[in-house]
Amino acid sequence: MSKASFMEHALEEARLAHARGEVPVGAVLVRYGEIIARNGNRTLELKDPTAHAEVLVIREASKKLNNERLTDCDLYVTLEPCPMCAGAISFARIRRLYFGASDQKSGAVESGVQYFSDITCHHKPEVYSGILESECSHILKAFFNNKRMK
Repeated sequence: MSKASFMEHALEEARLAHARGEVPVGAVLVRYGEIIARNGNRTLELKDPTAHAEVLVIREASKKLNNERLTDCDLYVTLEPCPMCAGAISFARIRRLYFGASDQKSGAVESGVQYFSDITCHHKPEVYSGILESECSHILKAFFNNKRMK
């Protein structure tokens, strides 16, 4: 599968999150070209502020692989990770991070605190941004425009 194909799967998870009333962010974790974990935000559903898509797929993959280190895994997420998720990505030793839309308000990779550039960061994944950026941005903009109109 291509990078765009994996991001399409993350977008599907974002759409499912949207249908649940969650902020529409989706993620998939890939190992050796196979999706091993996929999810969308579930903070409202689980009443858990840490239930971001990235954290959920890291937890699932770690359980499946029986290892907290995901050194041969790549993460695809529709939105630039926040500081909490960037920390989880680093501690899990994710090999590559691919994200769609930038997040000027809460992002922590290329925006905001730029977690992976800090000297206290233990592991920095390879980062690729802008994967299906238009599609990833659109679903978020539509969600928040709808919220504002209510």
